[in-house]
Amino acid sequence: MFEEIFRKKIIIPERLIEYGFADNGGDYLYCTGIMDGEFSLQVTIGENGSVDTCLTETDTGEEFTLYKTNAAGSYIGDVRCAISDVLTDISLKCCRPSVFKSAQTLRLLSHVTETYGDEPEFLWEKYDDYAVLRRKDTAKWYAVIMTIPKSKLRLPSEDMAEIIDLHVRSENMGELLGREHYYPWLAYEQEKLVHRYLR
Repeated sequence: MFEEIFRKKIIIPERLIEYGFADNGGDYLYCTGIMDGEFSLQVTIGENGSVDTCLTETDTGEEFTLYKTNAAGSYIGDVRCAISDVLTDISLKCCRPSVFKSAQTLRLLSHVTETYGDEPEFLWEKYDDYAVLRRKDTAKWYAVIMTIPKSKLRLPSEDMAEIIDLHVRSENMGELLGREHYYPWLAYEQEKLVHRYLR
């Protein structure tokens, strides 16, 4: 019912703890009141990223399950909205977008987050599978991750590929260009595109 809220999101356990979740042996539990304290909402996030809710009536202690059925009506709609508001807030504060599929890209993002604390930023509505990584001290980007057709890499395919456009020092350019899978012409083209949209 609320699956869309966490679609294309990666849950970050450390942020769950900061938010107020309790670590329950791999699962994370969070309780809060909704509907002016009429209900207690428990949110459980599993090790595999599954999200479940349990609603209990505060006065009786009984579980309220009607919101999980096909029941209609303004009251049930209000209950669902209240739950959705809590889950949306959790999603915004405890997750990062996950639009990339390549294992290499995911490893890179994980390394950058763990090492530098930098998170990908999705700046362009038109290019929602482009992400920028920035330095915290200067706010300047040092990498752009993009999903583009392989033909842009002069490869004989229209399949899509995830690439990383790196901002590197000129003195390191020669060494990098000697390695396999580095494309200086593409970096130049994409840098123009990125700067055009960053302005």
